[in-house]
Amino acid sequence: MAATPGVARGRFVVVGGGIAGVTCAEKLAMEFPSEDIFLMTTSPVIKAVTNFKQVSKTLEEFDVEEQPSSLLEKRYPNIKVIQSGVKQLKSGEHKIFTEDGKEYMYEKLCLCAGAKPKLIFEGNPYVLGIRDTDSAQAFQKNLARAERIVVVGNGGIALELVYEIQGCEVIWAIKDKAIGNTFFDAGAAEFLIPKLSAEKQETPIECKRTKYTTEESEEKERPVATSDKLGSALGPDWHEGLHLKGTKEFSHKVHIEILCEVKKIYLQQEFIQLQRTSLTFPKEEKNVEPDEVLWPVYVELTNGKIYGCDFIVSATGVVPNVKPFLDGNNFAVGEDGGLKVDKHMRTSLPDIYAAGDICTAAWEPSPVWHQMRLWTQARQMGWYAGKCMVADTLGESVEMDFSFELFAHVTKFFNYKVVVLGKYNAQGLGLDHELMLRCTKGQEYVKVVMQNGRMMGAVLIGETDLEETFENLILNQMDLSAYGEDLLNPDIDIEDYFD
Repeated sequence: MAATPGVARGRFVVVGGGIAGVTCAEKLAMEFPSEDIFLMTTSPVIKAVTNFKQVSKTLEEFDVEEQPSSLLEKRYPNIKVIQSGVKQLKSGEHKIFTEDGKEYMYEKLCLCAGAKPKLIFEGNPYVLGIRDTDSAQAFQKNLARAERIVVVGNGGIALELVYEIQGCEVIWAIKDKAIGNTFFDAGAAEFLIPKLSAEKQETPIECKRTKYTTEESEEKERPVATSDKLGSALGPDWHEGLHLKGTKEFSHKVHIEILCEVKKIYLQQEFIQLQRTSLTFPKEEKNVEPDEVLWPVYVELTNGKIYGCDFIVSATGVVPNVKPFLDGNNFAVGEDGGLKVDKHMRTSLPDIYAAGDICTAAWEPSPVWHQMRLWTQARQMGWYAGKCMVADTLGESVEMDFSFELFAHVTKFFNYKVVVLGKYNAQGLGLDHELMLRCTKGQEYVKVVMQNGRMMGAVLIGETDLEETFENLILNQMDLSAYGEDLLNPDIDIEDYFD
């Protein structure tokens, strides 16, 4: 294509300085060292993967570091970082317009603009959305003066947040029956809850292995709010180095309100006029009394209770950041609001790919893989999208990446190592499955999801050393009916069987 004056052209343009975008740009830069790769990002820093470690076939561990984009350009001289947001995409003309008034022509484009926090109420100064390092820092400033906060949400970030906060009363409102629903079932939640009030080391108590079936749960769609604040997602250690301490001297004080959502938020003046009563922080075995303190803001929950607090943390997940790209472009969009991509990470528009939180996997997935907006998947998708762009450019064929064979994620909650594999919460298996459990209080929690004698998923909390064995058992779908409950018998070294 002939470039018009004032229009830069690049064979490859990548939008987004998060893990997916940076990984994709790096892959392209390595494969085409003589081509300029344009990486557009709104932030002066990019997210880089450091200390990468392949733990097993599908499990990987890495740290995420914010680095000045100049470091990336130093490592890959052919990556040109453009620090500007995207104003418009004209897919028909293969052109992108940036906020700083420039135009870029591309041969192939990869959209990795991530997602933004879903806020429960837009535009309320007492509601903080947490999704990235910037919002975590704002949160820390507010927490220093706080005596009580309300945390809304039940994903990984809410979970870690509640665990890390000290010296501040926390009312934790969750819409599920148990904490950490995105990662765990009620059993795992029960295993972790003592950690919320633990001041001292507990002595391990072995609890017996059981089999049980699960009840139906109905997921309700929640209204999606938008937020203009963008940032790259937080990883499992985002709170490291942040001093999460409120004004009070006690350590953990957490009260969980289950099966409820926020109905309404009142500012102090409004609340006084309503002449309603709010509640004190619930103490053990006592009637809850009306609160005498005046708080800056009040939260009314759908269960009818009202609590006053200093501020509200909205940690209710994310919405794919597709807005800048939709105008005038006929993208196929998934139910979760992401750009649909096929098994080569291509969107529905020619020469446009997408990876990470912005995209929705629309291919027929492996029976033990599902999409979850996590850093590990952002890295895998970014790398694989780069690989597909290279293959398509050279007219080569490309195999589906192995990382999409099995869902595998390792993280840390409440200082325990947590590994989740496959359909670890029986996602999509209906009622046709059974669970097997082994748990030693304060030490480890092992749950496997079985269907027709085959292992479909697992949750491992603590140092269980079972991840590789279970990964293999899920991948090779061997019939394990003969082992029955011995599969989890701690006295039997299961690894010897299945090496």
